[in-house]
Amino acid sequence: MGGFECADHINRTGQRVNLLKETQHDIRAEEDYILLKNLGILTVREGICWSEVEQYPGVYDFSEVGKRMNAAQKHGVQQIWDLIHFGYPDALYPTHPHFADRFENLCRAFTKFYLENSAGPLFVVPVNEISFLSWFSGDDRGTVPFAVNSGWDMKYHLCKAAIQGIKAMKEELPDCKIVLVEPLIKIHSDGEADEDLFRKNEYQFEAMDIIGGRMCPELGGDESFLEILGFNYYWNCQWRGNANSLFWPDNNNERIPLSDLLTAAYERYKKPIFLSETGHFGEGRVPWLEEISEQCRIVLKNGIDFQGICIYPVTDRPDWDDLSAYSQCGLYDLDIQGNRIPHQESIACLQKEISILNQHPHLFNLKKEDYEITKNKNRHHFQLL
Repeated sequence: MGGFECADHINRTGQRVNLLKETQHDIRAEEDYILLKNLGILTVREGICWSEVEQYPGVYDFSEVGKRMNAAQKHGVQQIWDLIHFGYPDALYPTHPHFADRFENLCRAFTKFYLENSAGPLFVVPVNEISFLSWFSGDDRGTVPFAVNSGWDMKYHLCKAAIQGIKAMKEELPDCKIVLVEPLIKIHSDGEADEDLFRKNEYQFEAMDIIGGRMCPELGGDESFLEILGFNYYWNCQWRGNANSLFWPDNNNERIPLSDLLTAAYERYKKPIFLSETGHFGEGRVPWLEEISEQCRIVLKNGIDFQGICIYPVTDRPDWDDLSAYSQCGLYDLDIQGNRIPHQESIACLQKEISILNQHPHLFNLKKEDYEITKNKNRHHFQLL
């Protein structure tokens, strides 16, 4: 799978970020889909940018979103839609008294628009990475409301809004598939007591637990909302103590294998899972993709309901707080005009990994005849069903 960076929050300098526009994906979506289709990627993560589509409370303009929907249908691309990817309309934030109701209205309006403009099944992420966003906005002063010591408050209210939004979408389209996406991390001991370390590692699961009704039942969460679970994983998702990220490549064998982390997450929920974001930058792009692919093959061989790997982002992107600085990440670099410049080493690695999986259809738990149908349709990915 491939993901397009769609963050639209207000950064630390007070500037509104819109990475769909910065990377020109908003006007190059069809071009981007063709590039991915030619690589065998037919499932993508997208975002609507709430701050962009809501003109003022209750009034929406989904016209640009509709263009991406049309491009996807034209090229047989399956989209997974983020409704909040770190950003909200001006003067709105998770603990605002109107936040949850405004988000519920957005979810209902988006679902109606989808029904009118797309024939395919709807896969939707209500709020991307609630755990990260709660810390980023509530403890690290990274975006509105630029708070400290308020991470739990942000998480509680983001989950409240997500639950209201899910219920609204299910009312409009009962068959829509809810995809929850959270970071996958591992905090290693730096002298803490075992119970403290366990508690810190549990924080990453709180949002899914709340939405699933396992915590804070007063918010109305339900196990049925845990339909498809995505986990985001990058090189800095393992650290010691409070801040010291464990180095990668892991020459000292300090890191827990990704396959172990994914297995533990699956065992916790017993729902279909996928790696919803992963990638690296610079010279590390290829070895990272090789290691991640190997780890995910282990997960598949262990019989876990694992649905795929999302390279994120597939095109390079600027830094949130310095839009002139790019990261050298993804399958395509960008020049000053926004043209997509293939990163040949990453593309060759991707094609190698796809070839390995195509040689072993049993990894996907598919019957042979199902695999042949899939292969004949040139859909060299395990499409979410």
